[in-house]
Amino acid sequence: MTNAEKQVLVVVPCGSSKVWDRDPGHGPSLAKDAYAGAPFRVNRAYAERFGNAWVILSAKYGFILQDFTIPGPYEVTFKRPETEPVALDVLRQQIQALGLDRFSRIIGLGGKEYRAVLTRAFTGSAAELMFPFARMPIGRAMQATNRAIASGAPIPDGSAVHG
Repeated sequence: MTNAEKQVLVVVPCGSSKVWDRDPGHGPSLAKDAYAGAPFRVNRAYAERFGNAWVILSAKYGFILQDFTIPGPYEVTFKRPETEPVALDVLRQQIQALGLDRFSRIIGLGGKEYRAVLTRAFTGSAAELMFPFARMPIGRAMQATNRAIASGAPIPDGSAVHG
C-alpha cells in the first residue's frame, strides 16, 4: 500500500478551555464546538486538512465524533488520575465500535499524556501510529502545526515520532 492509498485518522485532543468557560449558560454542545481553545482549533484545522477522518480524544468520554453531544462542562484530564479519566478498556471498545482500527495510519496530536493513551489504546493494531509534533512545547507544536497546514505537508521532515 502506498502512502497515497493509506487511510489516515487524525486524533485531536480535547481541551481544557470549553464553550462554558465564556458562556456558563450555554447548555449542551456538539463536541466540535465545545472545545474553545486555540490548540483545539489549530489541531482541528490540521485534522480537517490531512485526515480522511478525525475524532476527538476526550479524557472524560474517550474517542468521540464531532457530532457527539456534550451535556455540559467537565474537568477531567489524563494528567490527573484523581479526575477519573476514561479507562483503557473503554477506549479499546470504542476503537472497535467506531471502526477506528480500519485506518492504516493514525496521526495523534497533543501532549505526552495523549500520546501515551493513544499508544496503549492502539496496542496490537496494525495501524501505523505517528506523532508529528511530539516532544515540542505547546507553543512550538502549534506553530509547527500551522506551518504544516500552510505548506500542505502533514508530517514535517524528521519530526514524526512513531508509536
